[in-house]
Amino acid sequence: MSVRTLPLLFLNLGGEMLYILDQRLRAQNIPGDKARKVLNDIISTMFNRKFMEELFKPQELYSKKALRTVYERLAHASIMKLNQASMDKLYDLMTMAFKYQVLLCPRPKDVLLVTFNHLDTIKGFIRDSPTILQQVDETLRQLTEIYGGLSAGEFQLIRQTLLIFFQDLHIRVSMFLKDKVQNNNGRFVLPVSGPVPWGTEVPGLIRMFNNKGEEVKRIEFKHGGNYVPAPKEGSFELYGDRVLKLGTNMYSVNQPVETHVSGSSKNLASWTQESIAPNPLAKEELNFLARLMGGMEIKKPSGPEPGFRLNLFTTDEEEEQAALTRPEELSYEVINIQATQDQQRSEELARIMGEFEITEQPRLSTSKGDDLLAMMDEL
Repeated sequence: MSVRTLPLLFLNLGGEMLYILDQRLRAQNIPGDKARKVLNDIISTMFNRKFMEELFKPQELYSKKALRTVYERLAHASIMKLNQASMDKLYDLMTMAFKYQVLLCPRPKDVLLVTFNHLDTIKGFIRDSPTILQQVDETLRQLTEIYGGLSAGEFQLIRQTLLIFFQDLHIRVSMFLKDKVQNNNGRFVLPVSGPVPWGTEVPGLIRMFNNKGEEVKRIEFKHGGNYVPAPKEGSFELYGDRVLKLGTNMYSVNQPVETHVSGSSKNLASWTQESIAPNPLAKEELNFLARLMGGMEIKKPSGPEPGFRLNLFTTDEEEEQAALTRPEELSYEVINIQATQDQQRSEELARIMGEFEITEQPRLSTSKGDDLLAMMDEL
């Protein structure tokens, strides 16, 4: 497991979250000033300096549920609210989109280009906010400084860590199904065509060498694909042509995107096991949540500006139906972990979670998992 994976995972999932929210804000005809405020508030919180400092510290990945809690608080960092079903769908779309991008990366190092694509597009959302732009540029500089000198082997370990994180997720996405890049069982279809990784040759030739290193024989073979050489390497600079298109905004065209949980019993069983099995890193996960969310420094909205609810489904009826029919095994409401409750940590989390509360706004969800302290009470 690589201890340098968390920043790449968080930033790419966060980029996908912003793409989806932007698409839904436009689809629901939310006024432009409110939509910009939502995106600006979330991006400002996401790229907060203290938050980034905690994020970039070498550390192992934690559970999907722990990370989801961070994204839930991040999504509610502004005047927008999501109920449980819409938050479930948002997280499903985020994770499946990035999983697809990791699988399609021509070489492990290209996951960094995918991250740069996400950050480049995010900068387009906040082009009129120079202060927030500076925050994103600083994160890009940190990425270049920390990851620019890593070896191919270290990037391979990062890629393996990401794939282990995603390996049990097989949620069908309508856009992927329509484009025939995902099968009905939720597994992705890997292409056998297109550019090969930068620095490699098109397959089809075997070279044989003697003990002196001299080429003595060549054998050609049919590889069954339609590969072409890579045109050039993508730029890892602050500004430049990334070449790779993975990680760009696939929701730029306004279209509904649905998710469907795979009916695989194996998949459901794996989620059930994760929900009930004792987690040996339970206390570390609480510490992780406290550190990350403590660094977010959520700013309470000023003024009487009313909030609004965003629906990731086409209609309210679809959202209500999704909430009723979602399998209990896939519920994210409670993090079931076995750990002795730590009073000092509870007080710290209470202080942090209090900063997430938006005054003068009625809460639209009364789910018992709506508050991290409620989650801890379930231990």
